[in-house]
Amino acid sequence: MIKVISGLYKGKKLRRVSDPGVRPMPHKLKESLFSIIQAELKDTVCLDGFSGTGSVGIEALSRGARTVVFVDASYAAVKAIKSNIAKCEAEDRARVMHREFNRAVIQLAKEGAKFDLIFLDPPYKLLEERNPLKVIKKRDILHEGGKIFLRRHFKTKFDAKYYSDSRQIAVGDDVVVVYV
Repeated sequence: MIKVISGLYKGKKLRRVSDPGVRPMPHKLKESLFSIIQAELKDTVCLDGFSGTGSVGIEALSRGARTVVFVDASYAAVKAIKSNIAKCEAEDRARVMHREFNRAVIQLAKEGAKFDLIFLDPPYKLLEERNPLKVIKKRDILHEGGKIFLRRHFKTKFDAKYYSDSRQIAVGDDVVVVYV
């Protein structure tokens, strides 16, 4: 079961996605991440890339983010995200994009979007094939002083190239790397 941990929507149960390729962020990892960034969330504009169920972006909204853009290429995931946002009555603070991540970033850049915090939880295999940080850097959608939080398997070799690794949060086989 996926739940909102804290804040305005605390305790809300979120809908899962039946696709085995969608792996929601484990409760302990999400709790660790948000306890570290809680003070930075107030009134931020966030991007939740490879959103899956939307639980990370919804947690950000629950804890004080102004708005979150959710991006996922899976129809089932987008359907679950919209359902979960509606369950929290957060439709006015959320935007859901049913697009491949790079194409969504290109569109957001054309619209002039800039984000304070970017959460990325791509399929682990994707990180072996391409670097989602490249399009973020190229399209300049991260505010100066903004942060990127990238979840990956601890064994995944990943070269960020475009950003500096400032911190890592590890729980079990998962690592969230904070890039600035």
